[in-house]
Amino acid sequence: MKKITKWVAYSIIALVLIAIIVSSYIVLALPNVGKPEDIKIALTPQRIARGAYLANHVDMCMDCHSERDWSKPIGPIAADKLGAGGDIFDAGDGYPGTVQIPNITPYKLKSWTDGEILRALTEGVRKDGSAIFPLMPWPNFAKMSREDLYSVIAYLRSIKPIATPPYQARKLDFPLNVLVHTMPQKVTAFEQKPSPADTVKYGAYIINAAACDGCHSQHIHGAIPPELEFAGGVEFKIGTKTFLSANITPDKNTGIGNWTSQEFVQLFKLHTDSARAANPNAKIATSVMPFYDYSGMTETDLKAIYAYLRTVKPVHNKVASE
Repeated sequence: MKKITKWVAYSIIALVLIAIIVSSYIVLALPNVGKPEDIKIALTPQRIARGAYLANHVDMCMDCHSERDWSKPIGPIAADKLGAGGDIFDAGDGYPGTVQIPNITPYKLKSWTDGEILRALTEGVRKDGSAIFPLMPWPNFAKMSREDLYSVIAYLRSIKPIATPPYQARKLDFPLNVLVHTMPQKVTAFEQKPSPADTVKYGAYIINAAACDGCHSQHIHGAIPPELEFAGGVEFKIGTKTFLSANITPDKNTGIGNWTSQEFVQLFKLHTDSARAANPNAKIATSVMPFYDYSGMTETDLKAIYAYLRTVKPVHNKVASE
């Protein structure tokens, strides 16, 4: 009996040591996606304009990396905080830890090379080599074209530098604080942007760049089950209010199956950047979704997204509105 107890104790100690060794390796040796590319992106007017469109109306870089005014119905960006970061996501927002969104103006990025920014956007690795928690949808950006990514970087180089204090260090709950080091992935080749004439493929490209799946699909253990893709129901807490993302599958009873392309486009166009507030004539008058930014998307892109959504599997999932 004593021998059995002794061997059980030895086994437990061995397992603990193995766990410590594996965890130490993951934390100290990963991520390992290699060095950033040695590139210098020309800041052409065309790239800056394209980057401004993507960063403000598609990729939504500015939406996440700017302070929003939640005293207004759809939380518009504070005009003097464009790109300055600051918002903190924590347990109150349903996140497993605390993450503060960093400053991405030239004040912060002036010491970063273009290759380091590209690596952060697409492989999830910071300048210092540490992993970026995929609250920023870098897995989506990794599927964009090289030229579109270059345009985003060119735009970020062009915006007004805004000085901010050092942001709060990230704190993730166990075991995510270990697993986050395994998440970054090396990009071996960038996608080609489909022709807008191929509406469905182009819509798939734009909806990926906009990371619509991140908000409109429930995640189970970090992954989206196929049966829940774009079916909505994801909770977002703003102060004391809880918002649920909409079902945007073509289900006729609980999704957008009865919507026309023009109705889909009009939902966005009723919320203009200049209005900076929810329009009472819109189908959704109050929402955590930043319609004021998405309203700047071209009708071509919005119609392409609609065309693509018509091809996804209809999911019957009634999302209760507040």
